Amino acid sequence: MKKPGTKASKKVTSTKTNPFEIPVNQDLVKVLVDFIQQETTRFGLKKVVLGLSGGIDSTVAAYLAVRALGPKNVLGVMMPYKTSSADSVSDALAVVKDIKLKSMLINLTGAVDALAENDPDILKNKVRFGNIMARMRMICLYDQSNEKKALVLGTGNKTEILLGYSTLYGDSASAINPLGDLYKTQVWQLAELLKCPKQIIKKKPSADLWSGQTDEGELGFTYREADELLYYMIDQRYNDDELVEMGFAPSFIKTIRGKIRFNQFKRVPPIIAKVSNRTINIDFRYNRDWGS
Repeated sequence: MKKPGTKASKKVTSTKTNPFEIPVNQDLVKVLVDFIQQETTRFGLKKVVLGLSGGIDSTVAAYLAVRALGPKNVLGVMMPYKTSSADSVSDALAVVKDIKLKSMLINLTGAVDALAENDPDILKNKVRFGNIMARMRMICLYDQSNEKKALVLGTGNKTEILLGYSTLYGDSASAINPLGDLYKTQVWQLAELLKCPKQIIKKKPSADLWSGQTDEGELGFTYREADELLYYMIDQRYNDDELVEMGFAPSFIKTIRGKIRFNQFKRVPPIIAKVSNRTINIDFRYNRDWGS
C-alpha cells in the first residue's frame, strides 16, 4: 500500500528540483548563531535556558546557542517523568559532555502525579497527559528563566509549527526560536553539519510524553513526506490541483492542509475583543523591543 506522502508514479512536473532551496551550510549556521546572540544581548541579557530532551531539535538549538553565547551562558534542563525513556537523559548528557554547557535535571514525576491525583482520568487520556507534561516542562523553564535572568530558547521547527504538532503554552512557548523557519528535514541536515551525536540524529523523533510514543507514529506519516509537500504548499504556494499534478496523493494533501488550518490558533496571539480605538495586536502592534 502506498504511503501517505508518496508521489504517484508519473514524473514530477515541478520546476523545483531541490526542495528547501535555502542551503544548510555554514552561512545558515552563522545566521542562526547571530540571531541568538543579537536577540539575547540587545536587552542586556547574555543567557538562555532550554529544555534538553535528548532529541534532535533541542540538541541542534543547544549547539547553536553555545556557539552564540558560550557554554557558561546556556542552561540545558532535563525534565524526565518516571515513564520517560532512559535514552532521553543519557542522550541529553552526551550533549552536555560534548559542548560543555551548564545543565540540571528536574524530575517531573511528583508534580505530574500530584495533579493526576485530583483527576485520575488524566492518566487515561494520552492527550491530556501529554499536554500536562509539556506545560509542566515549560513551567520549569520559565522559572529557571526568571532565576537565571535568561531567555527561554525555543526548539520547535517549521514542520511542527505548521502542523500544530505542539502544545499551546507548552513546547510552543519561548522568547526566541532559531529553528522555527527550518523544516524537520533541514534540522537533521543541520545536526549533521554541527556534528551532533550520531545516536541522536538516528533516533526516532519523540516528545517522550509516554512510553513508546513517537512523533511519526502519532502523525501517521513521516516528517520527510510532510516536509516535501509543505514546502510546495506553503513556500511555493502551489494549489491543490498543482500538487496533485506533481504526484502528491489528494488524501494526503487534504490531511496536511486540514492540520494547517485547524491549528492556526496556535500560531497567533490570543484574540482580544475590540472595544477601543487602539486594541493590542489589532491597531496597536509593535515589535517586542518597542520603546527600548
